[in-house]
Amino acid sequence: MEGTTTIPSRRWPAWANAAALLVAGWIALAILTLQVRPGATVVAVVFPPWWSTQQVFQGAGSAQAAIVGATALPTLLVVRPDDHDGLTRLHEAGAWFVMDAQAVSACIGK
Repeated sequence: MEGTTTIPSRRWPAWANAAALLVAGWIALAILTLQVRPGATVVAVVFPPWWSTQQVFQGAGSAQAAIVGATALPTLLVVRPDDHDGLTRLHEAGAWFVMDAQAVSACIGK
């Protein structure tokens, strides 16, 4: 049969397996390191990156969280949430993540 051509098969590159494992390990390490410790009174809160500084402060205020400090990133605040459902209210106010403030301060200067 003349005129037949073979179509080259697309294969997953060999380096992609190592890259995927590296990314998965980094994500798992970040989740475990930045997880809020039980009994923590001060936490770091990440709001959406398209929010202005005013929206971030309003979001933290609407959750009745006392602002302890701001970081170099305008959407990352260090707050003291209210004792009663403070973390839940922060999520309802628009917070994406709530992290351990000590772990974040080691990475990003306050």
